[in-house]
Amino acid sequence: MPLFRLFLLVCLVVLAGYTAVTISNHGWTLFQVFFGDMALMGWPGQFNLDFMMMLALSATWTAWRNRFSSAGLALAMLAFFFGTSFLATYLLILTGRSKGDMKLVLLGEGRASA
Repeated sequence: MPLFRLFLLVCLVVLAGYTAVTISNHGWTLFQVFFGDMALMGWPGQFNLDFMMMLALSATWTAWRNRFSSAGLALAMLAFFFGTSFLATYLLILTGRSKGDMKLVLLGEGRASA
């Protein structure tokens, strides 16, 4: 579990640094570039579509884990729009609270005890 948590922290630090450099070099044009590449029907657009589907899977799991409660739906929106920044932070919190019990992390309290 410590290596997994370290991996999550490294992901957050690397992503934050890369994002800061990208914003300083290109500004806040993420959506124009993201959907523009998809509209061109090339490999960058295919990657973006695949990535967007992974974001949707992450958001769906987050909502499901929280039993589609209002808090779960709010967390799902964060998962979809903030990707790894959200998911790595969320998993760090969950692994800390669960003391490394992955069944509890993945299923949530109600389902893990059943």
